[in-house]
Amino acid sequence: MDFIDYLDSRPIYEQIASRYKQLILTGVLSPNEKLPSVRKLAMELSTNPNTVQKAYAMLEREGYLYSVKGRGNFVRENDTLIDQKKDELKGKMKKLIKEIQDLGLDPQELFTAALEEAEEDDRD
Repeated sequence: MDFIDYLDSRPIYEQIASRYKQLILTGVLSPNEKLPSVRKLAMELSTNPNTVQKAYAMLEREGYLYSVKGRGNFVRENDTLIDQKKDELKGKMKKLIKEIQDLGLDPQELFTAALEEAEEDDRD
């Protein structure tokens, strides 16, 4: 599992939570699917169980998971998660477009170039 990047400045629990968000939003993890136990994931990642517990708690607060006492953590069935992510990305894009325009550049031109580069990266 490539959950942890030690060169990343974010705390490990945020990296774990971010990776699980990605897996949930892309459908790799299905609704009601059980996640590894805190101890098991901590052993796999060679990290402290408290770090994994903090990541799971964060995911639960944000609506990605639910926990069943004595059974574990499960992926929450929630269609609004993708809509929330779209809104978050749209906000980031609006800020970026404003910054591009403030520099006197054409946002469409930069977007097209970035999209082409991303497609090339996908082919490699």
